[in-house]
Amino acid sequence: MIVDLIRHGEPVGGRRYRGQIDDPLSDKGWSQMWSAVEVIQNWEVIVTSSLSRCSEFAYALGQRLDLSVYEEQRFKEIGFGEWEGHTAAEICADDPDRLLKFFRDPVHFRPAGAELLDDFSSRVQSAWDEMLQRFSGQHVLIVAHAGVIRAVTALVLGIPIAHMFRLQVGNAGVSRFQIDSDRPPVLVMHNARF
Repeated sequence: MIVDLIRHGEPVGGRRYRGQIDDPLSDKGWSQMWSAVEVIQNWEVIVTSSLSRCSEFAYALGQRLDLSVYEEQRFKEIGFGEWEGHTAAEICADDPDRLLKFFRDPVHFRPAGAELLDDFSSRVQSAWDEMLQRFSGQHVLIVAHAGVIRAVTALVLGIPIAHMFRLQVGNAGVSRFQIDSDRPPVLVMHNARF
């Protein structure tokens, strides 16, 4: 089984902490996504976050390739609480080290109202495990978010979830896992840009 995960392209409004805000892709974001999938098009099924910056592209790609698309609510981005909708500059306006503290220790310096990392990890893992069972042996594309790709990578590689923000995941970056019955899953590529 091969599982490719692709992060959505740039959403309308540019860089900001969106979390579960449902902004669609910008024109640039659509272009990034079509460019990213030009090289790889041998998937058998597409699974997508329900947020529009992922799902609208997943359905368009599914139609183009004549593939079934399945929405998975549990693959939504981590909830960033009071940071949602704000840029890094806005978040750091009254504390220049706020983001640095968060990246060093996202368990103790998370934004007010944010989803707990353990809760996020659990929901992503439950969706991942079900997806592996449901589409066993197939080449699957998951269209999701940086946080989801980080969480899956941390889970598969045994990285503490508190370290997931140490993984870079760019817009339209592709990661691939190979899952075989005779060995643990293997990360074949991460954050590849095409």
